[in-house]
Amino acid sequence: MTVEEVGDDYTKDGTVDLRGNPVRRSQRGRWKACSFVVVYEAFERMAYYGISSNLVIFMTTKLHQGTVESSNNVTNWVGTSWLTPILGAYVADAHLGRYITFVISSVIYLLGMATLTLSVSLPNLKPPKCTTTNVEDCQKASVLQLAVFFGALYTLAIGTGGTKPNISTIGADQFDEFDPKEKTHKHSFFNWWMFSIFFGTLFATTVLVYVQDNVGWALGYGLPTMGLAISIAIFLMGTPFYRHKRPTGSPFTKMARVIVASFRKRHESMSSCDDPTRFHELSSLEYESKGALPIQPTQSLRFLDRASLKTGPTQKWSLCTTTQVEETKQMLRMLLVFFVTIIPSMVFAQVNTLFIKQGVNLNRHITNNFSIPPASLLGFTTFSMLVSIVIYDRIFVRLARKLTGNSRGITLLQRMGIGMILHILIMIIASITERYRLKVAAENGLIHQTVVPLPLTIFVLLPQFVLMGLADAFLEVAKLEFFYDQAPESMKSLGTSYQTTSLALGNFMSSFLLSTVSRITKERGRGWILNNLNESRLDYYYMLFAVLSLVNFIFFLVVVRFYVYKAEASDSPNVKRNNRT
Repeated sequence: MTVEEVGDDYTKDGTVDLRGNPVRRSQRGRWKACSFVVVYEAFERMAYYGISSNLVIFMTTKLHQGTVESSNNVTNWVGTSWLTPILGAYVADAHLGRYITFVISSVIYLLGMATLTLSVSLPNLKPPKCTTTNVEDCQKASVLQLAVFFGALYTLAIGTGGTKPNISTIGADQFDEFDPKEKTHKHSFFNWWMFSIFFGTLFATTVLVYVQDNVGWALGYGLPTMGLAISIAIFLMGTPFYRHKRPTGSPFTKMARVIVASFRKRHESMSSCDDPTRFHELSSLEYESKGALPIQPTQSLRFLDRASLKTGPTQKWSLCTTTQVEETKQMLRMLLVFFVTIIPSMVFAQVNTLFIKQGVNLNRHITNNFSIPPASLLGFTTFSMLVSIVIYDRIFVRLARKLTGNSRGITLLQRMGIGMILHILIMIIASITERYRLKVAAENGLIHQTVVPLPLTIFVLLPQFVLMGLADAFLEVAKLEFFYDQAPESMKSLGTSYQTTSLALGNFMSSFLLSTVSRITKERGRGWILNNLNESRLDYYYMLFAVLSLVNFIFFLVVVRFYVYKAEASDSPNVKRNNRT
């Protein structure tokens, strides 16, 4: 290999090894390194969804909690699990780096899983078995039992805070943004990343859920704990092949400096703003030495440009570079997109709670000796998503690329929009299905009965589960790639945490809406959400979600109309820096 070839072999995006040395693309990164990350994610998602998929059933049958209480406890915990990544992203970007943050968080994650397994295994850590049909008459869990159980759950949530925003970013970092071939591979990475997630989820929602319902919760939680330990070992095995990004300082501090500096100069004139010499910027050589590029000024959020005006003071909180201003603009521009993903996250929260609760009172028998656990219907959601992602990546993108000229086939926001339309359809179908279920209950005199299952197969719920998988193949994959892709290079982990935070807020808002609707409808007569779903009106509740999703989609169209993509985000020759889509 010649000297020139050796020089060209080094990555150009500033990635290094753990010792801070430049790395060669032929020795580290790309799909070789990503294979460890992808396999890790399959096992880790098996562990996480092995707990979360059937959690509402455990809280109902073992902790003796009602419909609203158990559903809200699940969504509050899931919301926390998706909110803590903000902290994990901050620590990674500002202090420890993604790899070290991930490893430390994995240990906390495993500790939480192990403690949770003990809490469901030891008789003294759970209330006695209850055979009463009315859950309100059962002995509740003691303060100690709840403290151990929820302490383990939230320890697990803290651990996921350092793994969720960093593992996908570590995977994406294995592809050099400055190499055209590797940049193209990065687009496919996110599809296969989601494929690995839902491959692990499929195992959790079929095998693990069956073990929990029919063999025992100790083994049902012990297996996910073993899966997590295996996933961590697999990730560590790939250490010699990873590329790493250096910590670049707190993204929150960078953004705060721009906002403060622009506020301090709010009275400065912006006349003759086309003169580039009036604005502070570093030389291109300084950026190249860090494996970065300066960002050219854009026309959006012009009031922030004052932060880079040369007016005298040169302190960090008084003067910022044009690139720092544009980085802040990019993060702020994504906020509107972030807000319109919260309602879809609320819709998705119903899958792990009320959708599963619906299946409890239906006929679940496949044969005389085998009945399907309600949470196993999530397996159909997962399988639907697996198939959809493969078809999308291998067929749809290639066909659409010929028509649009966009390397992704369609834009990320267009892909998200299709997922939102499917969410509206899902909630309408769920409402119609629930109304039919209530009709069957009334016709058979089972409205006040919770023990005898309805003469209606559980597979009547299949359309809403299958369509949810299809919707997420469009929406969730696009969300993850969008927030990573549109974030500045120095704020990738924070950008990724936008996706997890939208899921967190969606779950918290789901808890709030469920409690509010339950309380108001009880006060006004017939409650929509009761412990006995045969006496409830979930069909009304689901139709409320359909209306909310429709209103949100209209707002989404407005956001898309005015959103300005990051200049380097699109490969399409027809999309320029200030184009709108």
